[in-house]
Amino acid sequence: MEYTTLGDTGVTVSRLCLGCMSFGDSDWREWVKGDEFGHELVEKALDLGINFFDTANMYSRGESERILGDALEGYKEESVVATKVYFPMDDDDPNSGGLSRKTIEQELDASLERLGMDTIDLYQTHRWDYETPIGETLHALDDAVRRGKIRYFGASSMWAHQFAEALHTSELENLDRFATMQNHYNLAYREEEREMLPLCDKEGIGVIPWSPLARGFLTRPHEEYLSTKRAETDDYAQTHPYADGGGKEINERVQELADEYDATMAQIAIAWVLHKDVVTAPIVGASSVEHLEQSVAALDIDLSDSDVLWLEEPYESVRVSGHQ
Repeated sequence: MEYTTLGDTGVTVSRLCLGCMSFGDSDWREWVKGDEFGHELVEKALDLGINFFDTANMYSRGESERILGDALEGYKEESVVATKVYFPMDDDDPNSGGLSRKTIEQELDASLERLGMDTIDLYQTHRWDYETPIGETLHALDDAVRRGKIRYFGASSMWAHQFAEALHTSELENLDRFATMQNHYNLAYREEEREMLPLCDKEGIGVIPWSPLARGFLTRPHEEYLSTKRAETDDYAQTHPYADGGGKEINERVQELADEYDATMAQIAIAWVLHKDVVTAPIVGASSVEHLEQSVAALDIDLSDSDVLWLEEPYESVRVSGHQ
């Protein structure tokens, strides 16, 4: 395993972050697996040197956090655990979602209990809350740091101007600020290169992209993709514009390069993300231990500059997707 620093925090994290969205209850998503799978995958991740884990309160309505917390028993001190808040947790409680002080405080306590932790390393806003002033959200997060309930806080997909506003508000009001950005970024979706990634680079923000494999689009020939269980049951898998803007040709080039490197398509896609200096650690999910092992092996793939350019060449601008 390789390690790096998480933005300007000084915290050392593995170059891959294990995404735990697949832990939980299949009633929530058909491709989700239960406790035994979660424990097995976390154990293998630790064996492989991964110390960075990402979940969210809304994944299986809290079950992912519970499973991760149980699986990390005895390893929490040496692990870096990230979770998120924003999406409603109770359809009958309008204050179970959003980023108001009330929501943040009550949902943070619930996440801490499910994870079995006194302090969460990285607490992230899952989306931008248009109903709550960013100042209120930042004050609530800053207070959580001062109370020792979280160490750092981060953000997920939003417009770059919103993130800039949040960073500026923290500076004006002398508050802790967002330390990380978890955004939508992969070979088939590169719109973040226009504004968000340059902003993160300038501000020393850790970048931990979600969906580096384009929800599986970059893991198999595109003509086979829609027949997968994930594509058939995950509405978002088909709404993102991965096949647009040269996406199918990119997919074919990933196939070709994978053959040249005697690697899987997923490994080439991960290697490409890892070659981006602004990226701290892509968030990789896995449906099996073997897939996780393959993801880690992607760290050994040294793409040439010409390989990177060739993979990127077919890309054309597509509609913004992931935070609208």
